[in-house]
Amino acid sequence: MTTAYAPARVSGPPAPAPRRAVVARPGPVLALIMLGALAVVALWWRGTPYVAGADGWLTNGARVTGLLAGYAMAVLIGLMARVPALEHGVGTDRLTRWHAMGGRYVVGLAVAHVLMVVWGYALADRTGVVDETVTMVLTFPDMLKATVAVLLLVGTGIVSARAARRRLRYETWYHLHFFTYLVAWLAFGHQLATGAEFTGDALARAAWYALYLGVAALVGWYRFLEPVRLSLRYRPRVAAVTHEGPGVVSVHLTGRGLDRLRAEPGQFFRWRFLTRDLWWSANPYSLSAAPGGTLRITVKALGDHSAALARLRPGTPVVIEGPYGGLTGRLRRSGRALLIAGGVGITPLRALFETLPGEVTLLYRARTEADLVLREELERIAVARGARLFFSTGPRGDAEPLFDPAVLARLAPGLPDHDVYVCGPPAMTRAAIAAVRAAGVPARRVHHESFTF
Repeated sequence: MTTAYAPARVSGPPAPAPRRAVVARPGPVLALIMLGALAVVALWWRGTPYVAGADGWLTNGARVTGLLAGYAMAVLIGLMARVPALEHGVGTDRLTRWHAMGGRYVVGLAVAHVLMVVWGYALADRTGVVDETVTMVLTFPDMLKATVAVLLLVGTGIVSARAARRRLRYETWYHLHFFTYLVAWLAFGHQLATGAEFTGDALARAAWYALYLGVAALVGWYRFLEPVRLSLRYRPRVAAVTHEGPGVVSVHLTGRGLDRLRAEPGQFFRWRFLTRDLWWSANPYSLSAAPGGTLRITVKALGDHSAALARLRPGTPVVIEGPYGGLTGRLRRSGRALLIAGGVGITPLRALFETLPGEVTLLYRARTEADLVLREELERIAVARGARLFFSTGPRGDAEPLFDPAVLARLAPGLPDHDVYVCGPPAMTRAAIAAVRAAGVPARRVHHESFTF
């Protein structure tokens, strides 16, 4: 069933002043990462006058893969250090995808490094692979640390696989990833102790120290110290909890000068509610209303943490991290926008629906009428600003006719000239993006973020 609201158009509310901050764009960030990888290969090349024999090719292959694995590990940790320039410019969603893809490369490089170095040394020493493995692990400097690092890295890769993630709670998956810090520390010592590129080159050692210590500083500040600073400065607390529908609550927060956070509609924070059951986990939830002197999130009970939010009491202190995310009005390239939301993915788009200037159309897809979260608010906003609002309900399999290019073009006349914002379940997001692209919307005008882990 689809319901439409199309009152006479009026101008929308003014957009909030954008944050004056340095942002990093995806292209230059990727280029910088690639340049770093080339510099790592050049480091090996400079110290390798020649390669001869099968054992030489294997051991040098091990050197290259080991260097690249060590470099990539530092880069991956840096990408997820929650640096504002990356979070606002590249976007959390894209950073997470890069991290996941890069993680597969790191595991592959590390395993290739181990196999080639053992095989190469076994050929050089004319001994068996098993005997050589035992000798290397027990006698080489820092090799026990390296062995533990590889085992932890492979284990982290296994639990990060899609099939395994589906069986894990977000909190479990999140805390298991802290092992990557231990992996980086163990691998760092091993590389400096046994890497031929570092043992006789003070400049190379200094560069490696700068890389790892720089990343450690970013992680220490933005992931650990900055949340404490923000929380002490703004003193956020739960003001109220309201029920919005079956299993859905809104948590209203107040504090001291929260408007100075300069959060933008479409962004999210990581929230650590300081109760006996929730203090140990910081979970990401989007702002579901335009931020200002107060903040609001709207959460559906999809796990233990989200379900527990319904029991929060007014006055509960909160540690906040953010704001994060790039799904904001900054991405707009035209005066018209189509917002496509699925399920609880309405939360960041509800804030954008309220604040994006110009002509705005919102299409909200849910399974049932009861699952249309914040429906009355959306209707009021549509009437107040003269925006188009469409609701669609039904089982997931019934969504395909909705995401037809011709249907979307009728709902949003002049669709190729729109910016399109999409937020919802992965399958719906893919279908919606494919439909608007087929309808002629350029890729640069299609904006989306995924909040799956």
